[in-house]
Amino acid sequence: QVRLMESGGGLVQTGGSLRLSCTASGVIFSLSIMDWYRQAPGKQRELVATISNGGTTTNYADSVKGRFTISRDNAKNTVYLQMSSLKPEDTAVYYCHSRPSSYWGQGTQVTVSA
Repeated sequence: QVRLMESGGGLVQTGGSLRLSCTASGVIFSLSIMDWYRQAPGKQRELVATISNGGTTTNYADSVKGRFTISRDNAKNTVYLQMSSLKPEDTAVYYCHSRPSSYWGQGTQVTVSA
């Protein structure tokens, strides 16, 4: 059974930082491309960041470039999203996602207060 479990969300003030973690089980993590998505209330889910299976290639949405960093530790089956200089518009539920077989975590809430 595949499971992706996010953690690390919470309430933070504008300008603050958070680190999200997503630990996978039931998949060959080192072969999986990993994504972070987010969904704000009333909006579509959007892709925030992607990291290749070996961790050598990363991509970011324009809205988070220079503020967010995606990384992974294949020995721990874990992908991270370090978020800095947070803004109220970053408020959303953040989900991790694996590819090529598509699996989703349950999400973790990030709230940035003005």
